[in-house]
Amino acid sequence: MATPLIEEYLEIIYHMSQEGVPIIGARLMEKFGVSAPTVTTTVKRMIRQGFIEVNERKEIALTARGHQLAESMLRRHRLSERLLTDVLGIAWHRVHAEACRIEHSLSPEVEEKLSLALGHPPTCPHGNPIPGNVGEADGTAIPLRQAKVGDTVLVARISEVAEEDDELMAYLQLQGLTPGSSLIVVEKAPFNGPISLRGEDRVVAISPEVAAKVWVAVGADAEA
Repeated sequence: MATPLIEEYLEIIYHMSQEGVPIIGARLMEKFGVSAPTVTTTVKRMIRQGFIEVNERKEIALTARGHQLAESMLRRHRLSERLLTDVLGIAWHRVHAEACRIEHSLSPEVEEKLSLALGHPPTCPHGNPIPGNVGEADGTAIPLRQAKVGDTVLVARISEVAEEDDELMAYLQLQGLTPGSSLIVVEKAPFNGPISLRGEDRVVAISPEVAAKVWVAVGADAEA
């Protein structure tokens, strides 16, 4: 049986794989703020339990068993976020940390009753699909950083890896960069400079680093 720590590792590995980030021990050290021996010990335990595998390049990937458990935890996490925002009125940018605490204590019965009570929402408040419900990730969405000047974009979701930064999430909400928002890319400054976008009532500028964490539909997909 997986411990809460291993469940956290599985979720992080899942998120990184969804973002196309190569997963190695150093990235996990950075993410969890722990030493190399600590990561090595946990990774070895996860290999023994059949949750992950490591290739010759030391890259980590989920096994079928690990993928199943990671999606189970994500379902509980994202349902918890919906509960916190939709029912309890917790601020959009603060629910991630609270949901992390709740997800490990939900039983399967409570999980299903919670989904039913919420109307089986397809996504979390940040636009990420809830496994087991009808939501699916938009396969055409791209990171905002890749959009071109003149593109009309529709915010599809905020990367899960951004949600741990409350200040960033609050900033995105303040600037109107939330799922369902439509904007036009008006400028991409050279030399890795800011990206400027025009919304209904304002022009906002964000760094390429932040733009990489905002996923959007472009052009015809944005108008669908």
